[in-house]
Amino acid sequence: MSAQDPTQRRPLSALGPKEALVLYYELLRRHGYNDSHSGNASVRDGNQIWVTPTGACADTLTADELVACRIGEKPPSGASLDATLHLAVQAAREDISAVLHSHGHHAVGLTLGGGDFIPPDFEGSFYFGRVPVLDVPYERYVEEAPALVADCLSEHPACIVRGHGIYARGETLDRAYKWSCSLEQSARTAYIAVQSGRIPLERILD
Repeated sequence: MSAQDPTQRRPLSALGPKEALVLYYELLRRHGYNDSHSGNASVRDGNQIWVTPTGACADTLTADELVACRIGEKPPSGASLDATLHLAVQAAREDISAVLHSHGHHAVGLTLGGGDFIPPDFEGSFYFGRVPVLDVPYERYVEEAPALVADCLSEHPACIVRGHGIYARGETLDRAYKWSCSLEQSARTAYIAVQSGRIPLERILD
């Protein structure tokens, strides 16, 4: 699926959960939200959660490589390092069926210095208002991030882990993708505004 010309793809409505997950993971890579092997993704499919494998390459990933996980159980070997986090987020609310993790440069770079992110543009303000930025010690990330991110995404559509990236959730993959892209677009707009002197940095970080 990943290697196909996008104009030759089947309609999204014709894709199963696994194929759709591969598509959206690839789109994050194609549009610069991840590099070739970064980020991860999950989607609910009945009683199981499909999660991207550890070390996945978005350019070549296939649906057969996804790892089946279940809420309340330890992720199997081969699942993404973030698999436990994905399961925690999806367990937090029944209407959450998809989680995407991306490494948007502007969202990460702008929030390295502290404070939550306050989008200055109309869409960002309308969609998010305030975007929580979570502090998770790098050396404690695997242990602490799942609970912190799950708690945050139970209330907010997206959050940023400082120095690491965006986590977005949705009732569908399409909605989680929308939040991922919209948040990075707001951060990009904020960066341009700060660099041009139109607004002070303090206006977007609080």
